[in-house]
Amino acid sequence: MTNQRISRTSNGQPGIFYGYFIVAAAFCSIFVLFAVYYAFGVFFKPLLEEFGWTRAMTSGAFSLSALLMGVLGIVMGGLNDRFGPRVVMTLCGILIGLGYILMSQIRTIWHLYLFYGIFVGAGMSASYIPLMSTVARWFKEKRNVMSGVVVAGIGIGALIGPPAATWLISVYNWRISYLILGVIVSVVIVISAQFLKRDPEQMGVEAYGGSGGEQEEVSPDIVALSLGEAIRTLQFWMVFGIFFSIGFFVFAIFVHTVPHAIEMGISAKSAANILATIGGVSIFGKVLMGRAADKIGIGKTYLISFILMSAALFWTIPANVAWMLYLFAVLFGFSYGGCAVLQSPLVAELFGLRAHGLIFGVVFLGESIGGAISPILTGYLFDVMESYRWAFILCALFSSIGIIFCAILIPKRKT
Repeated sequence: MTNQRISRTSNGQPGIFYGYFIVAAAFCSIFVLFAVYYAFGVFFKPLLEEFGWTRAMTSGAFSLSALLMGVLGIVMGGLNDRFGPRVVMTLCGILIGLGYILMSQIRTIWHLYLFYGIFVGAGMSASYIPLMSTVARWFKEKRNVMSGVVVAGIGIGALIGPPAATWLISVYNWRISYLILGVIVSVVIVISAQFLKRDPEQMGVEAYGGSGGEQEEVSPDIVALSLGEAIRTLQFWMVFGIFFSIGFFVFAIFVHTVPHAIEMGISAKSAANILATIGGVSIFGKVLMGRAADKIGIGKTYLISFILMSAALFWTIPANVAWMLYLFAVLFGFSYGGCAVLQSPLVAELFGLRAHGLIFGVVFLGESIGGAISPILTGYLFDVMESYRWAFILCALFSSIGIIFCAILIPKRKT
């Protein structure tokens, strides 16, 4: 029997299930964090114009933040298990807010690497994995739906963040804009964190869909593995490779799409809208591909999403006018959304739920490593070639490798 649509508090009084407040707080946090994080490309040209740094040098700060986000994400996941999301997300809000506020004061390149690379990267590490792990604890039934709602915050953030940052820069300047964004991030994240609880037991209730404390059932064709056991499987390293591939081309796209469009003669506002289109369309990808996974399976849906992403990346190679970039944004955004919402379920299907959070955190490190390499490499290739063409070719090639790994992963693992 599924859980009631109302919960019971520790004193037995009925009320609204608190898990919905968890989802709302997690959504607000994800939305604000990624709205500002994915606006980095909007600040790219103003930084280049004021300081005269190369694109590789400027991209390196984002690369450092992406690497720290993955490495420290594993640590933050452990801290979340021990101390709970309220403490972890409060730390996140302080670190990342401080990083953006200090960005308004940078004068040299090491300031950029310290304030954005380290402060922002460390703050972002305390966000995605702890929040998704917390939502999973509160929902046994509707877990995928509620996780999808939270992940949709990334897409909405990417839709709103770049145009909003562009507007702020046009009205004020990039320094004041970073100051404003830093204050907003700190306030929203710290306040949202106070509503977070690690698990239902802290409030004397069951998870949504719970059954009186019984162990959660696992599909009979899935063996629940520990991290050590998972690492010794070929599937683990294929998933790691898939995530690396995603990180490589996704982070390159989010950092360099705006400067690439501007180089083509497109206005800064339209360039930001192209990036925003990726985020907006990704919301539909999350919803539709998430439903498709229920019908045809996670593996096949993930493969379809990857094929569409690869097609979009190959399309960027000849794209030389605005409408071609907008078409790319629609196709890439939809397929990127599909992959994003299925990452956690894919890990669960292959390795079970015994150590899901830890395994997910480790394979997600692959995405962070790819995301750390690609922005700085893409910037370097532009500095040398004076064109993004070869960088986009490299992204398309990595997506092709990801397709091969996805195709191999479709058959279910033998038990």
